Amino acid sequence: MLSKREEEFIVYWEKNRDRNKKLFYQLLVGLPAGLLICSGILLSLDIDWYQRANMVANSEMNPFILLIAIVAIAVFMAIFYKKYQWDQNEQRYKELLHKKNQREGVAE
Repeated sequence: MLSKREEEFIVYWEKNRDRNKKLFYQLLVGLPAGLLICSGILLSLDIDWYQRANMVANSEMNPFILLIAIVAIAVFMAIFYKKYQWDQNEQRYKELLHKKNQREGVAE
């Protein structure tokens, strides 16, 4: 017998699995996580925790290249994070369906 929470997850995932799989949706929903990681990178550049690396970065770094790199990291992490989360939910959904079908097969 599945718990109430597991039954609710099955119903939720049946309704939302196709929407959550779309690339544009994954980008929009995952972008805050990607930007959070990029803010950590920018913060580490700003707080001067390693002075020599900071001096080299200030003398040789092009701000435009840094901006492109930050955007690329944010987009990659956003999509990667949401794809990973979708895979985890899909795996859980399949396991719960298998468990449900196994229980119903034994009961019959």
